[in-house]
Amino acid sequence: MAVSVPFQFLLLPLILLTRAVLASSEYLIGVGSYDITGPAADVNMMGYANSEQTASGIHFRLRARAFIIAEPQGKRVAFVNLDACMASQIVTIKVLERLKARYGDLYTEKNVAISGIHTHAGPGGYLQYVTYIVTSLGFVRQSFDVLVDGIEQTIIQAHQSLRPGSVYVNKGDLLDAGVNRSPSSYLNNPAAERSRYKYNVDKEMTLLKFVDSQLGPIGSFNWFATHGTSMSRTNSLISGDNKGAAARFMEDWFENGQISSSKIPRRVSTIVSDLSTNHSRLLDIAASYKSSKGQSLDAKVRVRKTTKRTFVSAFCQSNCGDVSPNTLGAFCIDTGLPCDFNHSTCNGKNELCYGRGPGYPDEFESTRIIGEKQFKMAVGLFNKATEKLQGKVGYQHAYVDFSNLEVTVPKAGGGGSETVKTCPAAMGFGFAAGTTDGPGAFDFKQGDDKGNAFWRLVRNVLRTPGPEQVQCQKPKPILLDTGEMKTPYDWAPSILPVQMLRIGQLVILSVPGEFTTMAGRRLRDAVKSFLISLNSKEFGNNLHVVIAGLTNTYSQYITTYEEYEVQRYEGASTLYGPHTLTAYIQEFKKLATALVNGQTLPSGPQPPDLLDKQISLLSPVVVDSTPLGVSFGDVKADVPPKSTFRRGQQVNATFWSGCPRNDLMTEGSFAVVETLREGGKWVPVYDDDDFSVKFKWSREVKLSPESQATVEWRIPVSAVAGVYRLRHYGASKSLFGSITSFSGSSSAFVVV
Repeated sequence: MAVSVPFQFLLLPLILLTRAVLASSEYLIGVGSYDITGPAADVNMMGYANSEQTASGIHFRLRARAFIIAEPQGKRVAFVNLDACMASQIVTIKVLERLKARYGDLYTEKNVAISGIHTHAGPGGYLQYVTYIVTSLGFVRQSFDVLVDGIEQTIIQAHQSLRPGSVYVNKGDLLDAGVNRSPSSYLNNPAAERSRYKYNVDKEMTLLKFVDSQLGPIGSFNWFATHGTSMSRTNSLISGDNKGAAARFMEDWFENGQISSSKIPRRVSTIVSDLSTNHSRLLDIAASYKSSKGQSLDAKVRVRKTTKRTFVSAFCQSNCGDVSPNTLGAFCIDTGLPCDFNHSTCNGKNELCYGRGPGYPDEFESTRIIGEKQFKMAVGLFNKATEKLQGKVGYQHAYVDFSNLEVTVPKAGGGGSETVKTCPAAMGFGFAAGTTDGPGAFDFKQGDDKGNAFWRLVRNVLRTPGPEQVQCQKPKPILLDTGEMKTPYDWAPSILPVQMLRIGQLVILSVPGEFTTMAGRRLRDAVKSFLISLNSKEFGNNLHVVIAGLTNTYSQYITTYEEYEVQRYEGASTLYGPHTLTAYIQEFKKLATALVNGQTLPSGPQPPDLLDKQISLLSPVVVDSTPLGVSFGDVKADVPPKSTFRRGQQVNATFWSGCPRNDLMTEGSFAVVETLREGGKWVPVYDDDDFSVKFKWSREVKLSPESQATVEWRIPVSAVAGVYRLRHYGASKSLFGSITSFSGSSSAFVVV
C-alpha cells in the first residue's frame, strides 16, 4: 500500500541542503567564454599603429572570458577579460545597453568591468576616438560588433551558470616573463622608493580559483604585468599573444585531465586508436582518400560548437606600461649591439632598435615561451590555492573629467600642499618614437623633452596648442594636442571611468590605461593603506589589491611624476599631464571611502556616445571569384601523395577561397585537421584555435577577387599516429551580394 508524503516534507531537506551549501560556499559563482576573433583579413591590427600591419589569417582564436561573483541575496560583480588590445568606451557603452535591456539594473557600469589583455595582434577599428582608428582607416563595424556580441554572450553564460561555490586566492612571483623596456625612466624615481623593491618590474601574479560546490573547479583568472608584444609589428596573423596562449594552454591542461604542466597539452583528447603498427596499411588507406572538390554547404558549419561545460581560464593584464616580454633585451638590427640606454636608438635612429623575445628570431616561439611561463606559474598557484575569499561583495564607480581636474599635491621643496590641475589630452614627441617592442619612424626618439621645429610646423597644420596647454603639459613638448582636436569628432577621451570591485579581501582597481610599474605600485599601496586606515577590522594585512589595466576604456599611459619628466614613450603618452597619477590616487581614495562607508558616489559626467559619428574608409568585399573551371574549396597545392610525416614536422595545403570577412566563423573554424576513425568517418581533432594550426589567407594581387587559404599544421609531439587530412571552411560573396559557405579537403597523409 502506497503511503502519501506531504510535499513540504519532501522539500524541507532540499531547502536545508541548499542553505548548507550556500553557507559553506559563501558566494554564487559563474564563468563564461565566447569567440571574439573578428575579421581575419584586410583589417589593420590594433596596437603598433603600423598601417601596413593588416590581418591575413589566424594564429589562434581570440576569446572573451568572464566571471560573475554574487552574494546569494546581495550584490554581485562581473569581470570580462578580452583577448583584445584594450577595452573601448563605445563597446562598453553598447554592452551595458544590452545588459540593461536583458537584466534591468542587475549589471551596470558600476559592477561590470571589461578589460583587455593588450595583444597587438587583434583586429582594430573598434574604438570611438580618432587617434586610435587612424591606421585602421576609421571605424570597422565587424571588429566592433564581434566584441559587443561576444562580451554579451560570455556574461550571459556566466549569469546562467551561477551556482554555489567558493573562490580562492593565491600569489607568487614569476621572475622571467618581463623586463623593463624604459629602465632610464624608472631610474628617475627616488632612490629611497626604488630600494624598497628587488626588481624594476612587478613579478607577482595574483590568481583566483573558482570551485563549484558540486562540480569542482570551473575556472581561474589571474593578473600579471607583461606586454602583449611577443608577436611583432610585422605579424599579420590574429593572435592572443602570450596571454592568449597561456589561457589556451591552461584550459587544455584542465580539459585533458590536469596532466603535468611540464609540457603543453594538446587541445583535443585522443579519439583515434593507435594504428602505427602497420605503416604500409596506413599508407594504403591514406592513398584512397584524394583531395576533394570544393563543396557548397547548405548551412554554416561550426566544427567546434559544443554544449559541453568547459573550464575557463583568463590571463588578465595589470600595470604593464613599461614591461616587455622581450626578455633578451633590445639590440640594434644593423650591428647586433645593445641599443642606447637613454633613448633606445642605434646611431640616433629609433627604427633600428628592437627587443628580442626568448625565442628570437621566431616570434611564434617567443609567444609560446612567455605564454608557457605564465601558464606554469598559474597551474602552480591554482593547485596550491587554499586562502578562501570571504566577506562582502561590493563596488564603486565614477566618471571623472581628467582634462581639467583639480589635484592636491605637496608643495615643491616641502611644507604644505597646493592645488594643481590635469590637462586636456596631448601626446609628446617621444610618443612617435615608439618603443623597443615596436619602434616608430622618422627622426623621433624617446626621451625628447624639446621637440623640433619641422614637426611643430606639421603639428600646427592640425592644431597649435595654446600657451596654457603648453605650460600645463611641461616638460612634455606637444606633438599632437589630441584633447583639443574635435574634427571630425573627438580625437581623445576626456571623461574616464574609475572603478573598484571588492570580493571579500580582494580589491580590483579597474584603470582605463597602462600604468607603469612604479605608478602601479604607488596606486596599489595608496589604496591598500587607505582602506586599512578606514576600517582595520574589515581590511587587514591579508588585503589583496590588484590593478586591472586597460579596463572599460582606453587613455594610453600613466607614469609617475618623475618618469614623466624623462619623456620616454610612456611619459610622452601620459595624456593628462605630469599630475595624472596623483589624480588617479585621489579619485580612487574617494571610491575607497564610499566603499567602506556604504555611500553612493555621484556618477559624474557621462562619456560621449560617438557611434553615429564614426567614419569608415575600409573597402567592403565586392566579389570573390576563382579561375575558370575551379570551385571554391578546391585544392590549389595539395599534400604530396602517399606522404608520411613525423611529429614536429609541418604539413600544409592551399585552397581556393573567399575573403574571411564574408563569414567570421565565430565559434567555428577556417582551418581543421581531421583524422580517420574506424568505419571511414573523418573527425576534427585540431582547428584554428590550436597553437599547432595556422590559417593563412592571401591574394596574389592586392585588389584581385581571387584568393587562397593555406592550412598549416605543425604536428604536435602528442599527436596520435594515424591517417589525417586538412580541411578548409570558408564563404564566398557573389557579385549580387549573396554569401555561400563551402569547404574542401586535402589528400590524406600518415602521421607516425
